[in-house]
Amino acid sequence: QLCEKAMFLAESANYIEGLSNSYGWMSYLLESLGDIEQSLEYSYKGLKLFELTGQKTEVAKSLNNIGFIHYHQGNLDKSLDFFQRSLKVKEQLGDLSGVAMSYNNLSIVHGDLGNNEFELDYLRKSLNIYNELEDISGQATCYNNLGVIYMNMDSLNRSLLYHEQSLRLREKDEDKQGIVISYHNLGKVYFELRDFEKVKIYGNKAMDLAKNIGFPEEIKDVALLLSKVYEQQGNGMEALSMHKLYLTMRDSIINESNQTAVSEEQMKYDYDKKKAIDKVHNEKLLAIEQKEKDKQKVISYAVGTGGLLVLAFSFFIFNRLKITRKQKSIIEQQKVEVEITHSELAQKSKEILDSITYAKRIQTAILPPSKTVKKYLPNSFVFYLPKDIVAGDFYWLHHAENHVLFAAADCTGHGVPGAMVSVVCNNALNRSVNEKLLTDPGQILDSVREIVIQEFSSEEVSEDVDVWEVKDGMDIALCSIAGSTLKFAGAHNPLWIVRDGELLETKADKQPIGSFIQSKPFTSHTIELKPNDTIYVFSDGFADQFGGDKGKKFKTKSFQELLLSIQDRSMEEQKTILHEAFINWKGNLEQIDDVCVIGVRV
Repeated sequence: QLCEKAMFLAESANYIEGLSNSYGWMSYLLESLGDIEQSLEYSYKGLKLFELTGQKTEVAKSLNNIGFIHYHQGNLDKSLDFFQRSLKVKEQLGDLSGVAMSYNNLSIVHGDLGNNEFELDYLRKSLNIYNELEDISGQATCYNNLGVIYMNMDSLNRSLLYHEQSLRLREKDEDKQGIVISYHNLGKVYFELRDFEKVKIYGNKAMDLAKNIGFPEEIKDVALLLSKVYEQQGNGMEALSMHKLYLTMRDSIINESNQTAVSEEQMKYDYDKKKAIDKVHNEKLLAIEQKEKDKQKVISYAVGTGGLLVLAFSFFIFNRLKITRKQKSIIEQQKVEVEITHSELAQKSKEILDSITYAKRIQTAILPPSKTVKKYLPNSFVFYLPKDIVAGDFYWLHHAENHVLFAAADCTGHGVPGAMVSVVCNNALNRSVNEKLLTDPGQILDSVREIVIQEFSSEEVSEDVDVWEVKDGMDIALCSIAGSTLKFAGAHNPLWIVRDGELLETKADKQPIGSFIQSKPFTSHTIELKPNDTIYVFSDGFADQFGGDKGKKFKTKSFQELLLSIQDRSMEEQKTILHEAFINWKGNLEQIDDVCVIGVRV
C-alpha cells in the first residue's frame, strides 16, 4: 500500500527520482511475494526511466537486478544477457568495482550452465581488477569461488591453495562470517582428501566462531560435516552429538522460514485485496487527489511515505534480531552440553595428535631436503604422499665421490608402526654407506639386511619367540648412478626405465630386507644409460590403490601406461599429473597405503 501511494504521488508531481525509487521497492516486494511477472514489470519501468533521464549508474544497477531475478528463476540465458548489458554500461562509466562484480556474476551463471572455461575466465578477470583496486573483500570472494570450482573439478590441491588464500585475506579484513565460510570450505576439501584430523581442526574452528557471531546456517552445515567425520572414524558418540546439533539448527531455521512464509502470504493477501479495491476506485481517487494537492505538497507526501517505508523495514529488522537472539540462546545451551561431554576426550585426542605430529617432525628430518635432491638429481621429482600423518614409506639419497645413490623404500606397515620401522631402515642405509663405504647397491642391501635383522633380534626378546616370527623389514628399489652407468638392486620392488617410448623393467630379488628363510645375496644389475632415459623407482602404494567407477585396484599395467603417456612432459609436470591422477582415481575411497614415486631423467 505504501509503495502504491508513493508511486501515485510521484507520478502526480512528475517526481522522476521518487517514482523510479518506488518502482525499485515495488519490484523487490513483489519478488519476495513470489509475483515474478509483476516484479519484472516494475523493474523494466524503472530501467526505462533511468535510460530516459540518462542515469547510467542506475541503468547498470537495474540491469544487474533484473539479471538476478532471472537467475533466481532459473532463466540462465536471460540472466546472462542482462549481466552482460550491465557490464557494458559499467565499462563505459569506468566503474572498475562494478565491472569486477559483473565478471563475478557472469562466472556464476556460466558455472551453472556448465561452461567451465568461461566460468574460470570471468572469475580471474574479476580477481585481476580486485587486485588492482586492492579490494581485500573482493579478492577473498574470488579466491573462495576458485576454491569451490576446483573442488567441484576434483582438483583438490588447487582448491586448498585458493581457500587458504581466501582465509588469509578474510582474517586480514576481520570478516568473521567469511572466515567461518573459509574454515568450512577447507574442512570439506580435507574431507574429500580423507584427512579427517584436519577436517576436525577446521570444522571446530568454524563451529566456535559461527556460534560466537550467531551464524545458524553455517553451524548447521559444519555440524553435519563433523558428524560425517566422526562416523568415518567410528566415533559414534561424537557423530551422534554433532548430528543432534545439526538437527536442532535445521529445525530452528525451518521454523523461522515458516514464520516468514506465513508473513509473506498475509502480505500477498493484503496486497491482492487492496489492488482489487483500488482498481474500482482508482480513477475517482486520482481526480480528487489531483484537484486538492499541488506539486510541492505531493513531494512532501512522497518523502513522508518514504519515512514510513523505512519505519516498516526497521520493524522487520527488529523482529529478525529477536529471532537471532533466540537462536543464539539455543546455540549457547548446546555449546555448554557439547563442551562438558567431550572436554576430556578432546584433551586425550590432542595429546595423541601432538605426539604423532612431533613424530612427523622427526621423520621429516631424516628425509633428504628438496634442495639436496635437486642438487644431485636436477631433472627429477619425488611424489611422496603418506596415508597418515607419519608413514612407512620413505625416500633416501646419498652422494659419495662420483656416485649418486637414491632409493624408494616401503617398510612394514604404515602410520606410527611403519614410521618406527622406517627410522631403523633409514639408519641402516646410512651406516652401510658412511661406515662401510659401500657404493654397490647389492652389497648395500646385504649390509642393510644384516643391520635390520640385528636391530629386530635383540637379546631382550624372549627365548620362546622364534626369530623368524619377527617379520619387520622393508621392500626397496636402490639405484647408483656414476656417469652414464646405473647400477640397481631391489628387494621385491623393480626398476623401470622408459626409453624411446618403451618401458624396460629390471626385476628385483624376491626377498625382503629382513628375516627370510631362503635369503641370498642381493643381485646388482648394471645398465648403460642413454640420453633422455627416464628412471622410475617406487613403492606399491600407487598401483594398489582402490578407486575408479568400480572400486578396483589401479594395477601395475595402468601405472605403466600412465608413465608412458606423460613422457613428453617435464619432471615437475609429471609429478603434478601423477598426483592428480591418484586423487581422481581414489575419489571418495580411503587411501590404503603410503605412496612414494621417484622419477629421474638423464
